[in-house]
Amino acid sequence: MDWSHYRFRSVWDLPARPADVYAALARGEDYLEWWPQVREVQLREDGGGTARFRSLLPYDLVVTAVERRHEPADGILEIALSGDLEGWARWTVRAHAGGTRAFYEQEVEVTKPLMRKLAVVGRPLFRVNHALMMRAGRRGLAALLHAA
Repeated sequence: MDWSHYRFRSVWDLPARPADVYAALARGEDYLEWWPQVREVQLREDGGGTARFRSLLPYDLVVTAVERRHEPADGILEIALSGDLEGWARWTVRAHAGGTRAFYEQEVEVTKPLMRKLAVVGRPLFRVNHALMMRAGRRGLAALLHAA
């Protein structure tokens, strides 16, 4: 087993129209407004950008994202990640139960040296850290969509 390889899945049920959820998720520059763990976003002219985030554990991750898929009609947003995480992340947005279900998938290899060094002992903490970040993101996006 490669202890620095992670696959994450999250499901966010949101009381908003799929088009509104998709639009919010597609605006990476606005994540600072609603996702507390996203600390910095720098966009590039080519549509990509760099983000810095930190959850409960005292370390930052910095990644560069490059858009791989942007398909509003199919509800799919996908990015390639490089930097402290190498891999990809994808949102799939669908109508569900009078609102929207946003399904998040991520497959990455951690490249940050300290996290690689602590990969075996830190893995459970890293997974909890990610889960807390995702929970806060869902709450923040739900509040943003409710206010709109």
